[in-house]
Amino acid sequence: MKLFVALALIASLGSLASANEEFCQNNVVTACSSSTFSANSICNARFAGVDHVEPEVQAYINSQLTKSYDYLLLATHFNSYQKNRPGFQKLYQGLSDRSFDDSIALIKQITKRGGVVDFNTRHESPASVLTKRPTLEVDELHSLALALDNEKQLAVGATHVHTRATHQARDEHDPELAHYMEENFLSKQADTVRTLSGYANDLAKLMKVQDPSLSVYLFDEYLQKQ
Repeated sequence: MKLFVALALIASLGSLASANEEFCQNNVVTACSSSTFSANSICNARFAGVDHVEPEVQAYINSQLTKSYDYLLLATHFNSYQKNRPGFQKLYQGLSDRSFDDSIALIKQITKRGGVVDFNTRHESPASVLTKRPTLEVDELHSLALALDNEKQLAVGATHVHTRATHQARDEHDPELAHYMEENFLSKQADTVRTLSGYANDLAKLMKVQDPSLSVYLFDEYLQKQ
């Protein structure tokens, strides 16, 4: 009988020690009794479902950086002396800066949650549209169509991250990341898609004349004032 009680006591102490390892305080107490602090310590900023959503966020960061570069090329194209379209240059420079700033904001969000953004590893999202990248030396109307496609892809990417953070198993969803994406990306992307779709449709109507050069010039003047 005494042997059985002793074995039960040892087993309960073992399970208690295992449970204590899950808490930062107990981890620190253990580490203080040794010369080094474990790199795999539980004392980190990670909680909820960030482990499951982080690859999707990194894929979205990659997409934002790619679009920023594409918009920068478009801005340079329309800023040349041959094209001389300062309104279109202003539009695409603004979109390039916005995508770059969004990338920085997402990187800060990931690091705040205890993650590390690895640019040496490509993270492909199922929401990504896998199409051959077109040339960026296009005319004004086609550039608006290209920009609209880009913004729709970014909107789908933001929606995918939000969905992954929300509709997961109880221990995998991440309400904080879902709220962040909703507050900082979803509404903003919807506004940009609406604006670019309006630009594309307006310019398409203005160009339905024999010589659309004056229409394009006036539309560029309009973009400069926005």
